[in-house]
Amino acid sequence: MRRSKALVPTLREDPADAEALSHRLMLRAGFVRQLAAGVYVYLPLGQRVLDKINAIIREEMNAIGGQEITMPVLHPAEIWRESGRWDAIGDEMFRLKDRYGRDMCLGMTHEEVVAWLAAREIRSYRDLPQIWYQIQTKERDEARPRSGVLRTREFLMKDSYTLDPDPEALDRSYAAHEGAYRKIFDRCGLRYHVVQSDPGMMGGLGSHEFMAPSAAGEDEIARCAGCGYAANVELARGVPAAPAPPAWARAEVATPGCRTIAEVSAFLAVDPRLTVKSLLYVAEAAGPVLVLVRGDHALHERKLARALGEEVRPAHPDEVREVLGAPVGSIGPVGARVPVLADEALRTGTYVVGANREGHHLTGVAAGRDFECRFADLHTVTPGEACARCGQPLAVERVIEIGNIFKLGTKYSVPLKATYLDEAGRERPIVMGSYGIGPARIAATAVEQGSDADGIVWPSTIAPYHVYIVVVGPHHEAQVAAAEAIYAACWSATPPLEALLDDRDERPGVKFKDADLLGIPVRVTVGNAFVKEGLVEVRARKTRQEARVAMDKVVEAARVLSALE
Repeated sequence: MRRSKALVPTLREDPADAEALSHRLMLRAGFVRQLAAGVYVYLPLGQRVLDKINAIIREEMNAIGGQEITMPVLHPAEIWRESGRWDAIGDEMFRLKDRYGRDMCLGMTHEEVVAWLAAREIRSYRDLPQIWYQIQTKERDEARPRSGVLRTREFLMKDSYTLDPDPEALDRSYAAHEGAYRKIFDRCGLRYHVVQSDPGMMGGLGSHEFMAPSAAGEDEIARCAGCGYAANVELARGVPAAPAPPAWARAEVATPGCRTIAEVSAFLAVDPRLTVKSLLYVAEAAGPVLVLVRGDHALHERKLARALGEEVRPAHPDEVREVLGAPVGSIGPVGARVPVLADEALRTGTYVVGANREGHHLTGVAAGRDFECRFADLHTVTPGEACARCGQPLAVERVIEIGNIFKLGTKYSVPLKATYLDEAGRERPIVMGSYGIGPARIAATAVEQGSDADGIVWPSTIAPYHVYIVVVGPHHEAQVAAAEAIYAACWSATPPLEALLDDRDERPGVKFKDADLLGIPVRVTVGNAFVKEGLVEVRARKTRQEARVAMDKVVEAARVLSALE
């Protein structure tokens, strides 16, 4: 491709509304353009990157026996009603009616469709196992799309599904996918961790996420360097250091105007770790429940929902007063006439709690002695807490989710009647797994992890082109002829070196800046050195390593420098 004919609309300045590094650079380098909030057009260079990623995905999925299919984006509501997710999923689902008034939705995932298909095509244990996958558009009405292509309302996903006769076979399919995913991300040049995660709306028997370290990440993971433990903070367990309690007896003290942990701690001159944060939540089935975490900790609502077995919401201030007889900031567990759920960190020690009387708190309160409660892991892990497995300090890291794998079990096969006949002729539900990868997230993560002050630095495996050829003097016949010859040699090499020829009538500085911005692994410059010495400059984008070689050595030098990326 010649740059003079290509659609590569680079920008000199960062777009004002782009915050994430990958968002800024992908816009500036002309890889994407935003049509609406969370909706993007992929321009030619962006499409080439996605094509490279998708080719790697297909190779690794086919290697474990995957069979590619294509499922529709438009789904009838019936299959989602059968699985129970039509009502369970909220506003994230795009819903519509067809001209006959029938409920439809735009698919955000395809478990229901796979189970529907399996119910019609799988008959016997001889038909199992199966691995079906697709690379398909998904639609999700994100409340706050942001960070460019990392969090969008329309996105491309590779989703695959395994159909097995029993949980043991599912374990093998799950392990095969984990191995394939590792190869995919390794080949795409990403740094990542595999962590335990919460299945969330997917449900099932368990899940793991592939998390790439990045400041632009919207998730956090806890990791232990000692034993290798790693988990999303939705699940991560840590053991916080216990504060030394003072020798205090239970007593009620006035705390006028103190409503927050910081205010109470300052007024009483106590360590915030010796206070308890009391929060009233309302569960749809269980009703009000008082939730306790240590004053220096944050409640993780996913942990709370998992502990209660249902979704919850914070109580409104008037509900707090009605249930506990005091306003927010003065409530506590002593004498509370609602179930109490306390974080594991509160099993021992004595603390300051609200007295359920406005402007008053109780000191020296202990769980089990002064109030009854159930314990669960509820707090969000913080850096430095001890690993629950080995006791070493935990690190907390921001990450981008680039893939996930789920053991669904029979969550979808049972309601959608996806069954098979076993060797004894008995009907059994198919055991399913679900596995997702976001190609655009891989691209954005590569930008986040590999860029520098001058622009993108693509891994060579997913770069839109391998070589960027700069003609310094576009009106100099010898330079133009040499650049054309190098361009042809790159494309005719075995295997080809995909080349982009910058033949524009622009200043050399503009071309060099664009070359760095686009992040193509190797730059070949045909300039003054060629005119004077017959040599061409070959330069690695990432390492800045350079070599001056004769024209017939350019392809070889470009391969060597590209391998150094």
